[in-house]
Amino acid sequence: MKKDKNWQVYIIQTDTGKFYTGITTDIDRRFNEHRKNKGAKYFRLEKPRNIVFIQTCNNRSEATKRELEIKRFSRNEKLKLIKNSKINCKLYY
Repeated sequence: MKKDKNWQVYIIQTDTGKFYTGITTDIDRRFNEHRKNKGAKYFRLEKPRNIVFIQTCNNRSEATKRELEIKRFSRNEKLKLIKNSKINCKLYY
């Protein structure tokens, strides 16, 4: 049986301080796509600044469920999640 790729749930903070949550198998590629306005229409008005949260999941299904859960969080819940994250996320400009 073929092993599923590692999927990641991520949160990007925009220049205006808003949060965008998504999933990918390649966080660097996906962030660069967002910077070039490819993919999510959200970034046509909001410019991505940096990745503030990454969580690795076992498969796409798990990542999608977690993404939906995080999208339902209030801003304060997202801030708490980011603060309690034990990873060092990359800073992009």
